[in-house]
Amino acid sequence: MKPSILRQSPPAPRAPSAWRLRLIDRYLLRELAASFLAASVILLLVMVGGAVADLLAKIARGRIPADLLFTLIGLRTLGALNILLPLATLLGVLLAYGRLWRDSEMAVLQSSGLDLRGQVRPLALFALPVALVLGVVSFWLAPAADRLAQALLTEANRSLIVAGLEPGRFVELPGRDGVIYVGEMSSDGTQFKRMFIESERPDKDTGKTRIDVITATHGYLYHDADGVGRYIALQDGFRVEGKLGEDDYRLMRFARNDIRLPDAATDDSATSVKRAASTGELLRASDDAVMRAELHWRLGAPLSVLVLALLALPLAKSSPREPRYARLLLALLAWLVYYNGLLLGRAWLSQGKLAMGFGLWWVYLPALAIAAWLLWSGQRLKRPRGAAGVA
Repeated sequence: MKPSILRQSPPAPRAPSAWRLRLIDRYLLRELAASFLAASVILLLVMVGGAVADLLAKIARGRIPADLLFTLIGLRTLGALNILLPLATLLGVLLAYGRLWRDSEMAVLQSSGLDLRGQVRPLALFALPVALVLGVVSFWLAPAADRLAQALLTEANRSLIVAGLEPGRFVELPGRDGVIYVGEMSSDGTQFKRMFIESERPDKDTGKTRIDVITATHGYLYHDADGVGRYIALQDGFRVEGKLGEDDYRLMRFARNDIRLPDAATDDSATSVKRAASTGELLRASDDAVMRAELHWRLGAPLSVLVLALLALPLAKSSPREPRYARLLLALLAWLVYYNGLLLGRAWLSQGKLAMGFGLWWVYLPALAIAAWLLWSGQRLKRPRGAAGVA
């Protein structure tokens, strides 16, 4: 009699699930995710560096309050994901699959039965979640970040604190040679007492330095009728001006003297306000060309992830002897052409030069056609040399 372990029949094999990840799928997904994260971090650092330099320059000129620096960096970063993630997807796929081709791993996988469908499956499993996340960012989070940034800057520029003024402390004049002092300031930064301003500028005729000293007992900040120009209204004060090294000084007493501050850095034009509108407002605005064009632009971010991921698949194919970054330069050139096409289409839609029915599909479809042609031509076997002369 056989032992029980030998009498047991082997379990019936289970049918493979369509959603079950194979070992090769998990391996390719890890490669894609690692390359995508590396590309995203590098692009994010470049973008944040440029944003910090721009914001610091505006802070030095008194156009942005210093305490909003990190908040604006975060809001700008969120809005820049619409551009960064499609490019990071292109670079991530190119680097991941390109390494497999250069190290001959892809040749081994193909000889083991990995066909084009097996290469596209992990790519789809990677690109679809990225496109979904970017869709949420593009349609909801990024516009909300733009509206919040505009609101913060509008509120901050109604206060003297934006120019770096602090009660009881001498500070440099933003964008000019000189200092300014405020004795007291209201909590909202719109009114002050005991102000002292000293500025210097070169004289155009003699080349000597002219000095200008202004004092005021009190005053307030106000905006021009257009809402852009900012002025300090100085009341009940004195003004002394003249050239250094000479006895030619002039003393004036005034009841009110207005001084213009640097313009605020807010972009509250009609076009900017429309482009920062919520997605619901864009869907309801069927007659506004700018808002309809913005809707196509927001749809373009998640679609670009899928288009560029598919385009990067044939571009990543290379031989081990090929230069390491040759395909990378070609991919960046393709992205520049693609992205500029999107920008051009957005401008044409906003200006009414292109029908809304076309949208930005005239950019996506040629890119998909090129990707399909490259994939098809890459799968064909090359004709052996001398085959034409064989009878």
